[in-house]
Amino acid sequence: MSTFPQPLLDSFAADPGRTVIEHGERRVSAGELLATVRRMAGALRAAGLGHASGVAMLTGVTPEAFAAYLAASVLGCRVIGVRPGYSPSQLAHILATGVDALVTDGRTSHGRTLTIGELDAGTPLDEHADGRPGDVARLIYTSGSTGTPKGCMQSYAAMSDHWSWAPHMWDEDTRDLAGCGDRYLLFGTLASAVVQDYAVLALHNGGTAVIPEPNQPLAQAIPRLRITGTIMNVPRLYHFLDVLRADDVDTSSLKGMIVAGSPLPPHRLQEAVDRLGPVMYQAYGQSEAGNLTVLTPAHIAKYGPEILSSVGRPHAHVDVAVRGGELYVRTRYAIDGYWDDEKETAEVLTDGWIRTRDLGYLDERGFVHLTGRARDVIIVNAFPQYAGPIEAVLTARPDVDQAYVVGAPDELTGEAVHAFVVPTGGRVPFDDALRGAVLNALGLDAVPKTITYLTEVPVADSGKPDKHALRASLG
Repeated sequence: MSTFPQPLLDSFAADPGRTVIEHGERRVSAGELLATVRRMAGALRAAGLGHASGVAMLTGVTPEAFAAYLAASVLGCRVIGVRPGYSPSQLAHILATGVDALVTDGRTSHGRTLTIGELDAGTPLDEHADGRPGDVARLIYTSGSTGTPKGCMQSYAAMSDHWSWAPHMWDEDTRDLAGCGDRYLLFGTLASAVVQDYAVLALHNGGTAVIPEPNQPLAQAIPRLRITGTIMNVPRLYHFLDVLRADDVDTSSLKGMIVAGSPLPPHRLQEAVDRLGPVMYQAYGQSEAGNLTVLTPAHIAKYGPEILSSVGRPHAHVDVAVRGGELYVRTRYAIDGYWDDEKETAEVLTDGWIRTRDLGYLDERGFVHLTGRARDVIIVNAFPQYAGPIEAVLTARPDVDQAYVVGAPDELTGEAVHAFVVPTGGRVPFDDALRGAVLNALGLDAVPKTITYLTEVPVADSGKPDKHALRASLG
């Protein structure tokens, strides 16, 4: 077993002439990308960064940005992906927690900054990956829907046994997925572990990561770039299906389209299968545990429509247990806990098991079915938004007496936030003021789609506010 990310670097060195990244008119070979990684590692080392140094990445999606992530990992740094969309206070929190340097596309005012250009001008460092097993390799921050983003700590030992980064961990279903990545569409943000993991799966299998033009519609990108595989969240799939109903789009190049991030109703997965053919995969995972299950076209062909209600079969190195109706998982690539948060770590990690807080069961064939969530959370654009912090922001306003938040399915965002508010003194606040308060505190995805004003809130038999009744009132 090699230390992360050495197996990927070895694959580049073994076939330096093959194209690994396509970016517009650029064709970046494995040898060129490896040389960039070595220059950037040299620049980071010259800047005094190495084992356990916190290196935050606030970049776009480019070959050089991908190389910077690899370079920091070669040196054994703690690499922190910073995704777009954090509020100023959330970004400040992330950059204040053990960050020694911030890598960006250009200069910023956030502390010590190293630009991609400066790293690319470094003196090459020719050495193998040097991460120490117990050190944090990736610090994956959550969406910040609880107000303060939580950092999920994934060690070098975990990444060296990772389901996609480590080929020795691949099982039949993973190899099946990898085979779809001849021309893999790489979009989104490199700060997302999911975006990285699926791109690396394709690269390990000899594929090319294809970076589309900014904001290029999927229906144009697939035929123009001859895309064979990609991953998307549920809302993006809904948009794509809307286009397919109206237009004749050539999707014949597709071998695999992976959907993940939030539950996909069986009838919508069936529609995708009907329109696209046997190319649909559904994956289930969490930031804390990585990818856990996958439903493949082979599964669908074997078991028929009834299997569409599942999220697939656990990977070979994933154990699943059901305790009180809640799913617990165990895997070698799970996180070691949350950065500087022992209380939350203790609530989620128990004797090597991760509490998913998702409700579900295993059927007699070993497939996982989700039936709900054990936590009050709404998945918006594939990111969890917790009801409690949104309610707290609303009730902090002097014109709000009570506030209750629920989630409901939404064609555009997977789920959407809906707020029910009892005004103070019967005076109805301005919707824009309430939405603005949530936007400033928690970000765009937490903003309520609808705000309903009530004189009183329905009460359940337990004596608590009846959120089931509130959700049902949405129609």
